[in-house]
Amino acid sequence: MRSPALLSTASSLSLLLLTLHVTDDIVRGISKAEPAEYALVVLAILVYGTLALSDKLAGEIIMLLVGLFAFLMPVMHMRGTHYPEHAASPGGFFFVWTLWALGGIGGLTIMLAVRGIWQRRAARRSGAPPIID
Repeated sequence: MRSPALLSTASSLSLLLLTLHVTDDIVRGISKAEPAEYALVVLAILVYGTLALSDKLAGEIIMLLVGLFAFLMPVMHMRGTHYPEHAASPGGFFFVWTLWALGGIGGLTIMLAVRGIWQRRAARRSGAPPIID
């Protein structure tokens, strides 16, 4: 699989896992169940950047942000004082699994996005088209 397609796939998977995890947070009472117009607009922008702008610098930057959100989600939760309680509660397996999956896929998304941005920058300096492998 080529790197741009892999980046788009990793970012899409990160977004899927993020939405599942945020939903689980709301069900558990970790996050408030309130109108989410702004969150839905942000989600739509992140999905658009991942799917429609994947071959552009703006899309790579958006996917880098997706990766950062995904990677930082387990960092925030696992440092929380109630993490052991949530992990041991009913549905705790899914809660913990999504955190681990988010960290791994988010880290991959970050690495692929940085690589794409770096290759784009190097190609611009040399005047050559970006390397797509």
